[in-house]
Amino acid sequence: MIDINLIRNNPELVKENIKKKFQDEKLPMVDKVIDLDRKARALQQEGDDLRAKRNSYSSQIGAMMREKQIDKANELKNIVKANNERIENIDLQLQELNEEIKSIMMKIPNIIADNVPVGRDDSENVELEKFGDPIVPEFEIPYHADILESINGLDKESAGRTSGTGFYYLMGDAARLHEAMIAYGRDYMIDQGFTYCIPPFMIRSDVVNGVMSFAEMEAMMYKIENEDLFLVGTSEHSMIGKFKGQIISEQDLPIKMTSYSPCFRKEGGAHGLEERGLYRVHQFEKQEMIVICKPEDSMDYYNKMWKYTIDIFRNLEIPVRTLECCSGDLADLKVKSCDVEAWSPRQKKYFEVGSCSTLGDAQARRLGIRAKGEKGTYFLHTLNNTVLASPRALIAFLENNLQADGSIKIPTVLQPYMGGKTSIIPKQK
Repeated sequence: MIDINLIRNNPELVKENIKKKFQDEKLPMVDKVIDLDRKARALQQEGDDLRAKRNSYSSQIGAMMREKQIDKANELKNIVKANNERIENIDLQLQELNEEIKSIMMKIPNIIADNVPVGRDDSENVELEKFGDPIVPEFEIPYHADILESINGLDKESAGRTSGTGFYYLMGDAARLHEAMIAYGRDYMIDQGFTYCIPPFMIRSDVVNGVMSFAEMEAMMYKIENEDLFLVGTSEHSMIGKFKGQIISEQDLPIKMTSYSPCFRKEGGAHGLEERGLYRVHQFEKQEMIVICKPEDSMDYYNKMWKYTIDIFRNLEIPVRTLECCSGDLADLKVKSCDVEAWSPRQKKYFEVGSCSTLGDAQARRLGIRAKGEKGTYFLHTLNNTVLASPRALIAFLENNLQADGSIKIPTVLQPYMGGKTSIIPKQK
């Protein structure tokens, strides 16, 4: 949610930003907010004036009563009574107006960074840099579900019986590898000075509304029936929500945390091979990172954060690249975002394994997360980035570390988490 002062003082900037995001249907919202805000401020001023008069009249009534000017005192009392009724009416109107203003403001997109490329959707995202050589080996890379089946590592048939489509069992070495990757990502982030946290896996609606747009919530979140609780789609939500309504001392900034959680999302799998595999599932696990910092520090942390993900994937011997998300691909609360994509030697293309975003003070405004310093109180900036999410990262790992004989090489950084194993050998058929 943007600062309403920006709409008051520079509505054309807000409208131009809406156009950059190809959301022209939202342009009338700016003028609507301006009109409602003008009415609200006029009512607020009227109410303030009436309260000032009430205080003045109260003093006069007291003096008149002492001087036995009963009739005059009663006349003023009648005026005060009428004013009080008007004040009550104004307060009700103001409440309704402010709620309507907030509802509209929640739909107006955040101001994107000046250097975000303008484009309609993810097809117009811009490649920034590649890390590692995207090699296609001479032998054929099987579909990842077949690689997992070769080590008895995947059971979607049983998951279909227990939970339906979009769920899976990871078994044996595959399950251990999945956990090893997340544990390595966790320890890597701890070494970078991030505090490890396991947050709640359910959050209330006021937190959901604070961290994401309503459209995102409808598309992603599972709601607990008859409860004001949602299953987290990412631990970023509960991690940012941890600071809801807090005033943080500047000396405690920045706050840097890395968190583990399962993630639950409505998105279903695609048809054909995708139904066999793990590209799009209802449940996965993720190591996340968040930073809460001063506004002037946010872009520095943004650039540090996505580089951490690059380093982790390169240590897992997975080639990756970064993509700058264009204006139309940015969620409404985001100022700037880049995706990290891993190389798929089977598909001979990259696919998304993580995303790094700075949201400016949008989440902080919604949730009331502020700092107090020498210059007063102000809203903080929030950032988030995927450390490692499995099974997406697991797919990339399997394809890039598969050997010609069907074995899976275990890079040095993962061996301590795999009991010293240097490879996983396929089961005999």
